[in-house]
Amino acid sequence: MSMKSLNRRRVVVLAAALACLAPGLSLAQAKLKVAGIYTVPFEQQWAGRLHTALKAAEARGEIEYKASENVSNADYERVMREYASGGSMLLVGEAFAVEAAARKVAKDFPKVNFLMGSSGKPQAPNFSVFDNYIQEPAYLSGMIAGGVTKSHKIGMVGGFPIPEVNRLMNAFMAGAKEVDPKVEFSVSFINSWFDPPKAKEAAFAMIDKGVDVLYAERFGVSDAAKEKGKLAIGNVINTQAQYPDTVVASALWKMEPSIDRAIKLVKEGKFAAEDYGPYSMMKHKGAELAPLGTFEKKVPADVVAKMRAKEKAILDGKFSVKVDDSQPKSSAK
Repeated sequence: MSMKSLNRRRVVVLAAALACLAPGLSLAQAKLKVAGIYTVPFEQQWAGRLHTALKAAEARGEIEYKASENVSNADYERVMREYASGGSMLLVGEAFAVEAAARKVAKDFPKVNFLMGSSGKPQAPNFSVFDNYIQEPAYLSGMIAGGVTKSHKIGMVGGFPIPEVNRLMNAFMAGAKEVDPKVEFSVSFINSWFDPPKAKEAAFAMIDKGVDVLYAERFGVSDAAKEKGKLAIGNVINTQAQYPDTVVASALWKMEPSIDRAIKLVKEGKFAAEDYGPYSMMKHKGAELAPLGTFEKKVPADVVAKMRAKEKAILDGKFSVKVDDSQPKSSAK
């Protein structure tokens, strides 16, 4: 045997030995397979924030990402099982309407990790929960709304009156009242997570009753405000670019801190059942008030100054926005 052949054989033997000693080495070097499962289209703001954060991780080369949108509640468990049995090691989605089924899947796949939007508690060992805890910027956006309303009447259109929506609406209302104690609210829920025409009609009805500022918890509300020459406050994402003369401010949700943390822990083998809710708060850069942009000079300076002082107090830990999950009620006469 030549010296060259002998050296080649030694390399092969050494590589085989290393593979036996460290069987997880190749897995650690491979991209983490992550799946996103959404009951609404990617363009819906809540699901869109998850999808955007995961696409960013994919663009950085950290994960291999696949996703399914518009999955019905009845089909959700099946899709979860397909991804879990197909090699995905982290599943991200929404368990709000399928809590029991989603948690059962997690029990059946103890080696797969789950990060799910949920109203419930974490479930050991592998089911973590989260939600958009953006009540802080919602309060700040309410202050802006209270400062720009002329009629002292604000309309609010939400999806469903569940804790995750209620807490944002109540925080918004509290912020508005701080600036304008005389403000009255009209509150309506369309019982859908994505029905822009229905949300638009609900907004039109409020405008007919004298509302001049609308809290757009759902898509469709800003369209109504634009058509009628009224103002809107956005939620979860910033749509001012699409409505430069309508959307004054927005409470933004950033899922990146939660997603990036989950990916890191899964790769390190340290993922555990916990509540990721706090990572959606301002101190973790999971939420913020969008720049006022086109309304920078249109919102009264004293209102902006008061809002900025409150924003600083929140970041400094000197002011805490109350978490009120109760269903908000209309106060308009």
